[in-house]
Amino acid sequence: MTVIVLTNCPPGLRGFLTRWLLEISAGVFIGNPSARVRDALWDEVRQYAGQGRCLLAHTTNNEQGFTFRTHDHAWHPVAHEGLTLIRRPNAETQQTAGTPKPGWSKASKRRYYGRRTQR
Repeated sequence: MTVIVLTNCPPGLRGFLTRWLLEISAGVFIGNPSARVRDALWDEVRQYAGQGRCLLAHTTNNEQGFTFRTHDHAWHPVAHEGLTLIRRPNAETQQTAGTPKPGWSKASKRRYYGRRTQR
């Protein structure tokens, strides 16, 4: 079983996928193609998605019975102790991930050492 979810993708891509899969809702395609066809479809989806986001979930022979693939998506698959989980990064940590932690300011050092000498 294969499920492909498209968001903000061109209409031509949706028309292309309807040749191989059944569209059960707007942007949600489901079907049971072979592994070779599924991989070829995913390559086409990634190539023609443009600014859109894509998610592929399909069955495999593992403990969960399925796996995920994403393209330009906020959620990323993460392997954790043999299981594939989907992680959505926190918006606050994404913004502050590249900035170094601030140190002590000169004013706070003066206040700290000023209190220390008054005791």
